[in-house]
Amino acid sequence: MPTAQFQIHRPHRALRYINAAIGIALLAAAGAVYWFVYRALPQTSGTIAAPVSQRVTIARDALGVPHISAASEDDVFFAQGYVAAQDRLFQMDGLRRLAGGDLSEIVGAGALELDRDSRRLRMRRIAEMAYVSLSPQDRAPLAAYARGVNYFIETHLHALPVEFTLLGYEPRPWSVVDTILIGLHMYRDLTTSWKDEILKRDMRAAGDRAKVDFLFPPRSGGELQPGSNAWAVGGAHTASGKPLLCDDMHLAYSIPGIWYMVHLRAPGLDVSGVSLPGTPSVIVGHNQRIAWGVTNLQFDVQDLYIENFDPGTGRYLYRGQWEQAREEREIIRVKGAPAVEMPLWITRHGPLYINDAKERLALRWAAAEPGSFQFPFPELNRAGNWQEFTRALARFPGPAQNFVYADVDGNIGYHATGLLPIRKGYTGDVPVDGSSGENEWQGFIPFDRLPAFYNPPAGVIVTANQNPFPPDYAYAVNGNFASHYRSRQIRNLLMARNGWRAQDMLTVQKDVYSSFFQHLAQAIVEAYDRHKAQHGDLAQAENAVQLLRGWDGQMDKDAAAPLIVTLAYERLKVLVAQSASPAVGARYKYQMAPAVIETLLRTRPAGWFADWDETLLLAVAQGLEDGRRKQGRDPGHWIYGKYEPLLLANAVGRHLPLVAGLFDIGPVEMSGSPTTVKQYNGELGPSMRLDADLADWDHSLLEGTTGQSGQVLSRHYKDQWERYYNAESFPMQFRKVEAKDVLTLTP
Repeated sequence: MPTAQFQIHRPHRALRYINAAIGIALLAAAGAVYWFVYRALPQTSGTIAAPVSQRVTIARDALGVPHISAASEDDVFFAQGYVAAQDRLFQMDGLRRLAGGDLSEIVGAGALELDRDSRRLRMRRIAEMAYVSLSPQDRAPLAAYARGVNYFIETHLHALPVEFTLLGYEPRPWSVVDTILIGLHMYRDLTTSWKDEILKRDMRAAGDRAKVDFLFPPRSGGELQPGSNAWAVGGAHTASGKPLLCDDMHLAYSIPGIWYMVHLRAPGLDVSGVSLPGTPSVIVGHNQRIAWGVTNLQFDVQDLYIENFDPGTGRYLYRGQWEQAREEREIIRVKGAPAVEMPLWITRHGPLYINDAKERLALRWAAAEPGSFQFPFPELNRAGNWQEFTRALARFPGPAQNFVYADVDGNIGYHATGLLPIRKGYTGDVPVDGSSGENEWQGFIPFDRLPAFYNPPAGVIVTANQNPFPPDYAYAVNGNFASHYRSRQIRNLLMARNGWRAQDMLTVQKDVYSSFFQHLAQAIVEAYDRHKAQHGDLAQAENAVQLLRGWDGQMDKDAAAPLIVTLAYERLKVLVAQSASPAVGARYKYQMAPAVIETLLRTRPAGWFADWDETLLLAVAQGLEDGRRKQGRDPGHWIYGKYEPLLLANAVGRHLPLVAGLFDIGPVEMSGSPTTVKQYNGELGPSMRLDADLADWDHSLLEGTTGQSGQVLSRHYKDQWERYYNAESFPMQFRKVEAKDVLTLTP
């Protein structure tokens, strides 16, 4: 009987033990989440003692945007560094490590090639040299910002963002050099053009030089001056009679996004917009009198030099004389493995960026020029008119940018900026001989000779990364400029009506019409019809061609036609490039390629193909096979958005078991293409949207991609995503700030 009783109650006891174990595990998990994640969330209300000269107020609105009010610029930049570290410290640390070549130290050998690339460019050495040459006026805001970051680190070593715990390290103190490094990271991202030089050189060597040169034009012929993805509209076209200024910089997606929204107030300073995590001031935004936007100029500021180099001695030939290269040795620390030593030779042209048995190519880069670094953004943030604005821009070294301007007095303007090399006798489009001394830079184009516009008669300035330099420009022009499709569409939309308001500009920023792809679709239909009349049906293409008939050119994520024409374009681009350079053409990738393809389709020159229609239909057939492998036999069921869906993956969380994906966004289907105003290519898209209303700043709109915070449990980690995805945006609080939390820093 006792045995039977034991058998009856044993399952109940086992169940209690299991439930208890589960409860303990859940409590332990909750405790771990609290200790390592929730506890690291920033303090956003109350009072904190800090090394400031006077009281600083940090009021956060419903999006978590800090509105900082201080009695001095030194204090306001200190507070900006502090709040940026509260929300984005791990991102900031990752950016400085990526730029400085120190990622392997925390993640292991998988990051070695990234580190080697940064070391080959000498990024940290350039940043250190720039620091030494900084003027006191430029150093002061950078130093104040660094003090703010460091104060956060010093007081929160016990409660750092969870990524530091998972990777098992503590962030080192922040320095001005780290801020310069992050600026150099952006510089590198926006000016790396040497790969185009290698590609063009290789295609020339393996093919028809004239054809290859045709594939790499510096302009498409349809440019509207000036160039990049921002615009300003004068009061004659707006409902208020005052200008509107819009900007949506196109950069690689990430979570958190690359921009951090902030509002800074101090005597003589009242500016709001987006900042780059790790750097002080506002990069794009407005103050009480002016608004501005920036996008990439895309001018070529890198040259590769073929060096006659002796690897045994480190000597190289220059103008008939042997010169000694300087050897530097980089030590890359690698987590879980021995450190890697990396020798690097430096010639008068720069580091031997490519140094192997086949060739020795030194890279000259404008960012590495001695004394080239200045930090004019505090001055720009205080500017109140065009003269003060351009005076600040004259000190801007790079990356070369297009700045678009508007002010409350009704003026609009544009100015190209940056250190742009003067080349004589060559354009820098392919590697050049470094030993002759005949291919040296002749300084930089003077600021007052760069493209600029002020109050153009049409009352509209449209930019979209196209070439802004006139055909008869006094200096040689080279760069990976965009074709004219986006700029033309923006201008067409803006000039189609008047009475624009800030909210209306979102319809332009989310526009996904592509005149290029619509033209290509029509060309395919016409080629098919001619072939059908002569040879009969092409059964395998009939359904696809019918989907292209009458298609309106909208690169809509839910439609099939955009995918059909995109796949055909990718195949046609290869066929064209292989006609120019059979062995290398498959590597062809260039921003101007759509304009090149359209020109060829319109003119159909001899010498490329025996029959252009047959070539076009071959590209369609190949593209259809690509699509069928991915989305099934029937093109009518294809979905363009599934071709290149967007995944915003948390850098650390994506590698964790059980929770991988919880902190990601996507995959999501995206509309748009490289030739639409809303540019999208699978990795790159609008990184923010600004719509500034010069009649009433509080009617302006601003949004990022995901959220203000990089902390996964913050309510601001991805609270902007849905509105960003639908291009709905948020009011940009300026004069009237609705504070949800207020934190005070006291001396």
